Amino acid sequence: MDLELRHLRAYLALCEERNFTRAAARLHITQPSLTRTMQQLERILDTRLLERSSRHFELTSEGTELADHARRIIADVDAVCADLRIRAAVAVGFAWLLPDTWFAAARTRFEEIGGRLAIHRVDDPIAALTSGAIDIALYRKNIRLPSTTAARLIATERRVLAVAADSPLVRATPRWQDLAGHPLVVNTISGTTDETSWPADDSGREIVTCTNFDEWIELIAAGRGIGAVPELARTRAPHPGVTYLDVPDAPPSRLYLVWRAKPAPPRSVQRFIDIA
Repeated sequence: MDLELRHLRAYLALCEERNFTRAAARLHITQPSLTRTMQQLERILDTRLLERSSRHFELTSEGTELADHARRIIADVDAVCADLRIRAAVAVGFAWLLPDTWFAAARTRFEEIGGRLAIHRVDDPIAALTSGAIDIALYRKNIRLPSTTAARLIATERRVLAVAADSPLVRATPRWQDLAGHPLVVNTISGTTDETSWPADDSGREIVTCTNFDEWIELIAAGRGIGAVPELARTRAPHPGVTYLDVPDAPPSRLYLVWRAKPAPPRSVQRFIDIA
């Protein structure tokens, strides 16, 4: 058997408590288990570390020497582990614009406790999450998530209509239900609006599909159909060929934080989830 950190931790607890019962309680193990661990340690090192009887507890000279080294070893290992955990970057993936105010506040709070964030723009955040490419996904599409993930609704966002700049709708005051017959451009991977965003009808609506925001906005500009996105597109994603219109009765879109819950996330990821 090789020497393990558990042997040294148990030995130091015993040296500090100078009592098997108290040391076992501190380590959350049974007294016989602690006794076996000490016997293992002495066999591994082929030396006697403890002089023990019913009346006294003393370290041998070799035991005192080991205790001095063990304190330094455990302290160094714990310091390195703590530093690496703090500096571990949490990878956050998103397919489309980050919500400015919320994300800036969450990032600031996380960095104040020593955390680091790595931000990744990906077409399919859920696929990137399940593959392990990212730790946390920001997602706006309401879909059935894998059973190994957990999700939290963190925001609702006003939805605006996107149309070609020369569309007749620019001069209208559209209502949401009146838009059900127009051709619709749908980002099937990360879009927030598709044909299910309107009550079912038999209009035979034309659906134009794409797989990312860049394609989506170019199709809108080309007049291939209408679309709808969260309102921050108005300032964060302007396009000379696209006009964003208010639709007062448009349903809001929802923003979710999604992470792998099975197995439990690393401490750094859990800290960001708690902050967020």
